[in-house]
Amino acid sequence: MAFDFLNARAGDLAIDLGTANTLVYAKGKGIVVNEPSVVAIAMKAGRPQVLAVGEEARQMLGKTPESIRAIRPMRKGVIGDFEAAQAMISYFIRQAARRRGFRRPRVVISTPQGATPVERRAIREAAEGAGAGHVFLIEEPMAAAIGADLPVTSPRGSMVVDLGGGTTEVAVISLGGIVNAVSVPVGGDDFDEGIHAYVRRVHNVAIGESTAERIKREVGAALIPDEGEGEVVQVSGRDLVSGVPKAISVSEAEIAESLTEAVFAIVEGIKSALERTAPELAADIVDTGLVLTGGGALLRRLPDAVRHATGLPVSVAEDPLTCGVRGAGKALSELKTLQSILND
Repeated sequence: MAFDFLNARAGDLAIDLGTANTLVYAKGKGIVVNEPSVVAIAMKAGRPQVLAVGEEARQMLGKTPESIRAIRPMRKGVIGDFEAAQAMISYFIRQAARRRGFRRPRVVISTPQGATPVERRAIREAAEGAGAGHVFLIEEPMAAAIGADLPVTSPRGSMVVDLGGGTTEVAVISLGGIVNAVSVPVGGDDFDEGIHAYVRRVHNVAIGESTAERIKREVGAALIPDEGEGEVVQVSGRDLVSGVPKAISVSEAEIAESLTEAVFAIVEGIKSALERTAPELAADIVDTGLVLTGGGALLRRLPDAVRHATGLPVSVAEDPLTCGVRGAGKALSELKTLQSILND
């Protein structure tokens, strides 16, 4: 299908539909929505009804009665619950459009590089059913690379590692296309699960999802610190023996140990992508290094771990959490220049 019109207009939207968070960029306004990808659904008269979306729904995780479910519609970067995802996308589009005063906006949505045609169609249909007009799709690593200001249309090779909540997308980009890519089914959620399992196994304490995320944010690290170094955080959970609440202290070294398996999987994915890269592009990457984007890039000492494993220069993009949506927004603003990158 050819483009109906190539100049972006006020009211058009770019959406980074993430496993953990959804961000929406509005043409001429910047990022107008940044909320958790969570939907709370209540059963009323035998029918599901959306109770809350975003931050309000996230606060219900692990605290709802049997009549209410707080769920994440996105799993590993793709739609796991179509109806909940459509409700979530609809809510965010309405929220953004209301602020811009525009109906049925054109929308660019980032999708995982390895998404199947069925999964891509589900995302497109969810957006159209939620009120979008013309829908374009852009692959997540390409959007992240554009957001990180990499020269994606240049013949010089660039490498981006986009660490999302559900997956890590590794891509080598040249001449406006993804030349080589690896999708690793490991992301920020796996960091949280590793912390949860470690605290349960070592401290005999069960902690919630939000507590695991807080631990990751405060003392999470990709490498074990030297002896006597590193920080400590106090958290509370349920003692698995007595069943009563209990406060414990966990150290940065412990959390680095709990994340070893997930970090190893990400590093192996990067090495796999490098092994499959053409010599000419590999030579470019030796000079330019690779760039980490996405929320997972904020994990302490992750650049050091990747640098140690690959021997390449490693940098973290500016504001890595918003790289994807900013890149999709830039593609939205430059449809004529970047139309070959978008899937219409």
